[in-house]
Amino acid sequence: MFDLIQAALVSRSPLLQTLHAENSDCYRLFHGVNEGVPGLTVDRYGPQLLIQTFHETISNGDCELIHSTVEAFLNCSLEMVYNDRSSANSRRSDDYRVDNREGVAHELGVSYRVKGKHEGQDPLLFLDMRAGRRWIQQNAAGKSVLNLFSYTCGVGVVAAVAGATRVLNVDFSTRSLDVGRENARLNNLNEQQIEFFQSDFFTAAKQLAGIPIKQRVGRGRKPKPFPRIDEEQFDLVFLDPPRWAKSVFGTVDLIRDYPSVLKPALLATRPGGQLLCANNVASVAYDDWLDIVLRCVDKAGCSVQQVTRLEPESDFPSPDGQFPLKLLVLQL
Repeated sequence: MFDLIQAALVSRSPLLQTLHAENSDCYRLFHGVNEGVPGLTVDRYGPQLLIQTFHETISNGDCELIHSTVEAFLNCSLEMVYNDRSSANSRRSDDYRVDNREGVAHELGVSYRVKGKHEGQDPLLFLDMRAGRRWIQQNAAGKSVLNLFSYTCGVGVVAAVAGATRVLNVDFSTRSLDVGRENARLNNLNEQQIEFFQSDFFTAAKQLAGIPIKQRVGRGRKPKPFPRIDEEQFDLVFLDPPRWAKSVFGTVDLIRDYPSVLKPALLATRPGGQLLCANNVASVAYDDWLDIVLRCVDKAGCSVQQVTRLEPESDFPSPDGQFPLKLLVLQL
């Protein structure tokens, strides 16, 4: 295992040199599924080194050896955090544990709050989405930006820093949006530059798109209230839904029904605008997903002038080119 990790570190030397020059100190150092140890990931998040296992637990001694190997390679001191997520549901074995070990990481010159053990399960910034955030940074200036399923608002923050005229982040989790607000403060952004809207995706996106809202209401029950927002279209829309989620307003299912989330995002995109959409389900092939996306665009009465595929950067290697995270930019 340690020879494989050392080889992975050496292979990343050109990328790390580039990232450090771009003021980026968060990246994947070992992507076990494609580098010889499935289920093991080693990530740097600024001052923290996050080791995670998804198949088998590793010993404290192994963690310490990984830690010392990385510190020697990077020539810096890092605080080690180990999250064992080898249970069937991928939850941390110590998911009850929340500590004060946190810091600030940087990506492409933008600052983000990082915390290895918090109230959720996943890291506060998904590193494979750097390709998407890089594209947003290069294309958001002077545009209005809608960030759907915003999580901790990394895309919204980088858009605002890049000079977007308006940024609206939408997520159901108050806790995630609170981290997003902290990320905004870390980058000296004010309420005129970036906004946060706590809402179910379907109610928010459908109102923005001008689509009637339906909900499942049991016999004798009243409809569930939801926050109101005016119909509006944006120059640039970012759509990164989870694999599956359900509410009374709709179901997110990236395998069986991607159009349910894509259609309102499309209709909330201004004609001539751009929609960056994601699918993170490994079992969904890129070509199959692209076909679904283009058929949905046609049924929604929209037209696509250009399709651009983005791929995760080289710290997420995929020998066969079949990346679990698939990213498309649709130029409408």
